[in-house]
Amino acid sequence: MSRKYVIIEVSDVPSVNFDEVLQTSEKTLRHSTDGTKTLVKFDGATPSFLAGNVQYNYSEISNILNGEEWSTDSV
Repeated sequence: MSRKYVIIEVSDVPSVNFDEVLQTSEKTLRHSTDGTKTLVKFDGATPSFLAGNVQYNYSEISNILNGEEWSTDSV
């Protein structure tokens, strides 16, 4: 079973079913530096509320999260 990662708009957070993702609440979500996007991760089947969103593997999401949109430490 491979872990998947999805970036969603913060405005979509109310639709997140925290029983279906690995985060436990809105407080445990990682946000982009401008606060407009957040990341959810899950194992197994895609939760219905994430259907149609781009899914990333660990390597792909690591590259994204190390970019300036997500990291204040990026060059």
